[in-house]
Amino acid sequence: MSNPESGWKPRHASLSAYLDDHLLGAETGVRLFGAARRTWEGSEYEQTFADLESEIAGERDELEQLILALGYRRSKFKKALAMAGAVTGKLGPINPLSTGGGTTGQFELETLQSIVRAKECLWRTLLALSAHDRRFNPSRLQEMIDMAGRQQDAVARVMEETAPARFLTGQVRAGS
Repeated sequence: MSNPESGWKPRHASLSAYLDDHLLGAETGVRLFGAARRTWEGSEYEQTFADLESEIAGERDELEQLILALGYRRSKFKKALAMAGAVTGKLGPINPLSTGGGTTGQFELETLQSIVRAKECLWRTLLALSAHDRRFNPSRLQEMIDMAGRQQDAVARVMEETAPARFLTGQVRAGS
């Protein structure tokens, strides 16, 4: 399944651990985007976060299927961490008051951007590997990279549109 002409062969232990790390991160990401959806419930941004949560859950499922298709197994330790994270995640560790305002709201949005950026790095890494390992579908990986870019833009838009309300007081009038 690797490209015999390239001389490269997959280092299964390393690749398996890397993908498992990203699966753990994806599970965390789904929980955090769910928390953001609840934070922004009733606002014009609720649907944005509902859509992002759904997309990221789908990507997590696709990553899990890829791991299984490659014949890798989840680390029992990381699986236990994911379960513990699910319990902890219900406490809202980034934005415990579930408010979109203030510094915790800003930090939550920045964290979500970081999560999506890390996921994009995964897809870019696998795209680089696809030149040497035919088990990866380059066109699907490019679609995932493009989706991550759109997701980052969506979170950035919320952050940029809501930042003034978090950090500025009153309205600045032209000519003031």
